[in-house]
Amino acid sequence: MLFKKKDKNDNKDLAKVAALLIHAAKIDENFENEEKNIINQALLKLGAKNQDIEDIFRQGKKLEENANQILDFTKEVKNMEEKKKVEIIETLWKIIYSNKDADIYETSLMRRLAGLLYIDNKIMGDIKEKIKKENQ
Repeated sequence: MLFKKKDKNDNKDLAKVAALLIHAAKIDENFENEEKNIINQALLKLGAKNQDIEDIFRQGKKLEENANQILDFTKEVKNMEEKKKVEIIETLWKIIYSNKDADIYETSLMRRLAGLLYIDNKIMGDIKEKIKKENQ
C-alpha cells in the first residue's frame, strides 16, 4: 500500500500523485488516452481501488489545473519509500516516451523532479534508458 494510514485521505493523497503524472502528460501539449491509461495503471499499482480510479483521476486533473507549481504534488512523492518513488519515476518516463520522444520541456521537468524528489542522477538516467528502450 502506498500510505500507512487507511482512511478517507488516501484518495486525496493519490490525487496529488495523479496531478503530478497528469502534469507530465500535459507538458508537451499532447495529452492522449494512452497517457491516461498509463496514469490509471500506476494509480492501481500504488494502491487505488478500481472503482475509485476515475474519481482520483478527476481530482488529480482539477488539482493540476489549479496549481501554480509542482511542489504541491512532489511533497507526497518525496516522503514515499524509495521503491514507490522509483515506480513513479518509471511512470513519468513511460508517459513521456509514450509518443516515442522526449521534448525539452519534458526532460527539463524530469531534471527538476530528480532534485525535488532526491533521486540520484544515475538512477534517473538508468530508469530513463530502460523506459526509452522499452518504447522503441
